[in-house]
Amino acid sequence: MKKIVFLIALQLCSLSLFAQINTDRVLAVGRNALYFEDYVLSIQYFNQVIRSKPWLAEPYFYRAVAKINLDDYKGAEDDCTLCLERNQFLVQAYYARGIARQSQDKLSEAIEDYRKGLEYRPEDRGMLVNMAVAYIQQKDYDGAEKVFDDLMRAHPRHSMNYLTRGAMYIERGDTALALADYDKAISMDPYYAAGYGNRAIVRYQTNDYEGALNDLNEAIRLETRQSGYFINRGLVRYQMNDLRGAMDDYDQVIHMDSQNLIARFNRGLLRAQVGDSNRAIEDFDVVISLEPDNYMAYYNRALLKAEVGDHLGSIDDIDVVLAEYPNFLPGYYSRADAKRQLNDQAGADRDYWIAFEKEEQMRKDRAAGRTGTATADKATDGGEDSDDNTREESDKNINKFNHLVVYDKAEEQKRKYESEVRGRVQDRNVRVDLEPQFVLTYYEKPDPVKKNVNYDRMLEDFNDRMLLPRYLRITNEEAALDEGQIATHFASIDEFSADIAEDPNNAIAYFGRAIDYMLVQDFQEAISDYDQVIAIDPTFTMAYFNRAVVRYKQLEYSLSQATYEEEFSVTSMTLNTGKKPQAQLVDPASAQLRDNKRNLTHEMIVRDYDLVLQQNPDFVFAYFNRGNLRCAQRDYRAAILDYNQAIARDPNFAEAYFNRGLTRLSQGDVNRGIADLSKAGELGIINAYSIIKRMTN
Repeated sequence: MKKIVFLIALQLCSLSLFAQINTDRVLAVGRNALYFEDYVLSIQYFNQVIRSKPWLAEPYFYRAVAKINLDDYKGAEDDCTLCLERNQFLVQAYYARGIARQSQDKLSEAIEDYRKGLEYRPEDRGMLVNMAVAYIQQKDYDGAEKVFDDLMRAHPRHSMNYLTRGAMYIERGDTALALADYDKAISMDPYYAAGYGNRAIVRYQTNDYEGALNDLNEAIRLETRQSGYFINRGLVRYQMNDLRGAMDDYDQVIHMDSQNLIARFNRGLLRAQVGDSNRAIEDFDVVISLEPDNYMAYYNRALLKAEVGDHLGSIDDIDVVLAEYPNFLPGYYSRADAKRQLNDQAGADRDYWIAFEKEEQMRKDRAAGRTGTATADKATDGGEDSDDNTREESDKNINKFNHLVVYDKAEEQKRKYESEVRGRVQDRNVRVDLEPQFVLTYYEKPDPVKKNVNYDRMLEDFNDRMLLPRYLRITNEEAALDEGQIATHFASIDEFSADIAEDPNNAIAYFGRAIDYMLVQDFQEAISDYDQVIAIDPTFTMAYFNRAVVRYKQLEYSLSQATYEEEFSVTSMTLNTGKKPQAQLVDPASAQLRDNKRNLTHEMIVRDYDLVLQQNPDFVFAYFNRGNLRCAQRDYRAAILDYNQAIARDPNFAEAYFNRGLTRLSQGDVNRGIADLSKAGELGIINAYSIIKRMTN
């Protein structure tokens, strides 16, 4: 009996402890993870809050945002519904649920969500744009146009509004209005590549190839890594009989993405046209390896194999095509020719007569007015139904085997709109940003254009001592954790905690646990542990460095949330009458308090970097990070001095050149700014070239 009572008491105690977790703090850590795009980790934190206090609305909303970014739209929709059941005035939940529903093609329901959200915030640009796009997807152009009218009245100076409406006019078939909107968008923002790219499509459709080429040249000048512009320019050049230029464009796409199917297929066709049969076969080999059911690639390869004398290979490819399209007459004639080359006269005659009989039957069917009979294959009926020498990617009409491929119209529309309906609902603006700060961590994102390897003697000596269970590296491209890594680092926190319990002066255990806390986005605990490391060992340089990094992350997040909540408060929604909350509505005393806190944090971060450089004057990453902090403080002269120090110690420090270039540009020092960006691009930061082109223009 005593044992039973004890077990019940233990269970009640466990439940009480579980219910008493600091949900505000766990929610804040989850939002840290969400802000820094660690979506899987953030969901785990929001799960904890929901289990502890299932009546709260906010954790469901934030979990929905994370799920949207992981393409779990059904889960996001369900979470938004649960959120709104608990708080029907949380407007961002209508927005997020609208995005989730729109991504599932639940367009009417998405529109209803946007309409409900707009009751509380009538001028919200995101919801207005998404609702207009949903109407377009429903082919309700009148409904979309009404929403665009509201959007233009509320945001008359936003160029993206005109680009989106222009896309609607294209879909509606009104190229004149589309061109007018694209012209307006470009006049408002002449440095936005998509404006030129979209206008080029309209000009191409109206046979204005010269205008389309000029627009695509400008789009590529502004955005050098966008493969779609090169593909479209290749198509335009082909129509202008510039085969060499078209080939160069497809070469460029394949250089950027060796598995781009459209570029591979089109280049194969062009190589075949200029007699480069063997290399054309290589392109179709790649297409077939990536898309084994691409029967047009099989047939093109079959024709090319016949040209180079591989008649058995040609027959094998044609067999594959005819198994799928048994009424494709050119296939029988081509196979007959290949068999004849192999002295299989009987087989050749058999194929010839099969084709002849099928052709006669089709002729009789057409004469009798019969269509869609058994003699017509799926995706072959209609034959060469136009003089157009292009086909959409999804068009499987085998008769168009030698047509250049263009993006599907549906895919084009999706690309035009998806930037409005995808991504974090709280982060919509794309800006030119400084290269981010460096941090000591275990993981980094893979870099397709690897810049110089980040090396430091102090770090290598530390790793050689194998004091931590994993190799420590320095990077400014942190990678989000997967589920296994998340579990590993929570377990590691427990292990280091046990070590600390045994030896409270174990600086390495505190340092290792601080890194674990930092990786799971618990900045408060990470800073506390770095404090302990420094208290135990004031010469622990790397602890000062990472403490500064984490303090800056914490500051960056808190400032972003302050700005975000002034505009989109999720915890206390004001039901206004159409005016957006303005910055001046914030309590002046609160604003002053926030400014004082920010200034104090800046001083603490600078002090940490100063101590790092006192102990290790050649640690270039401290100069770099301190330069970034100076930029945040708008002390550009001091920032440039820090970047100078970093570059003096490491002449191949790409990120320092890039940030110094941007800083110099902000100071009006254009020539030296462009020179720095040029060096950064040379060392592997591709975005530098786009900025150079904007500034040169």
